[in-house]
Amino acid sequence: MIRLDDVQIFVHTADAGSFSEAARRLNIAPGQASASVQRLEKALDARLFTRSTRSMQLSEAGERYLPHARAMVEAREQGEHALADGRSALSGPLRLSAPSDFGRNLLLPWLDEFQHQHPGLSLHLKISDRAADLMRQPLDAVIRYGLLPDSSLLALKLAGDNRRALCAAPAYIERHGAPAKPEDLRRHNCLRYVWGEQIHERWRFTLPGGDRAVTVTGNRVSDDADVVRRWAIAGEGLVYKSRLDLIEDLKAGRLVELFPQAHCEPAPLHLVCAHRAQLTPALGALHAFLQERCAALSASHPVFPGQLHHGGAEGLGPTRKQLREPLKSRL
Repeated sequence: MIRLDDVQIFVHTADAGSFSEAARRLNIAPGQASASVQRLEKALDARLFTRSTRSMQLSEAGERYLPHARAMVEAREQGEHALADGRSALSGPLRLSAPSDFGRNLLLPWLDEFQHQHPGLSLHLKISDRAADLMRQPLDAVIRYGLLPDSSLLALKLAGDNRRALCAAPAYIERHGAPAKPEDLRRHNCLRYVWGEQIHERWRFTLPGGDRAVTVTGNRVSDDADVVRRWAIAGEGLVYKSRLDLIEDLKAGRLVELFPQAHCEPAPLHLVCAHRAQLTPALGALHAFLQERCAALSASHPVFPGQLHHGGAEGLGPTRKQLREPLKSRL
């Protein structure tokens, strides 16, 4: 018979990478952790870890079993929460991962407000521009931009109509001018960032005549998209990233929007869970809360409609006259 306590210790051991560290986190003896995993392996008739004198790692069977083990532990936790006193109050850990710029500059204050409304929650937040693995890492949900390739994940929309925005600081435009069409980007310093393992240097646009992609270059790359936004504010080049991340800079005049929003690449924002069983009441409440905050932020600054010039649809950016007008009148 499989004991849920043994399954829980197996999950903690997989996350910690050793019996001793898992035992420390659970406040039990290392021998107890080792005995629990051995008992589980016997019940399953499978070896879950490959052990040596110096290291241990999940076996192939352990890799296959881990997602199911997590689901069993989470189901028990959900059942315990449902039977606890104060059923209407949200409580327990809320483990999230978010991209760097959105996480630091928007999500952090929003989470402060959300947790003040639900003080029984404890937040565990990972901020990174590397895509978190929901099946392998101890996370309840991740916040992601873009279309999701894995259809087995449960994606809840936060800002379905969000797009990227092509922007630059007024100082950069004053020195180098503004691009009028995508091909002009090849003559500009384009600030790039790494998402996952790839440099985001192929910038895509949805033009009236069809989609277009331009491979851009520049003298700065970072694995932190927040750094790239700060470089753009400092006047070092053009930035092309989620408009949600840039709205406060656009409102304050630190950045200027260069192409019409309808012509920029879609960048929908989602709250993503591994499966529907993981959608706890806390995540449901967080989804509704963040969806409302994203909608309010988007509505706080109207999109740049653009103006076709320099020969029709090929010219997308603001006219020279618009760029000479006082910044306040354009924003």
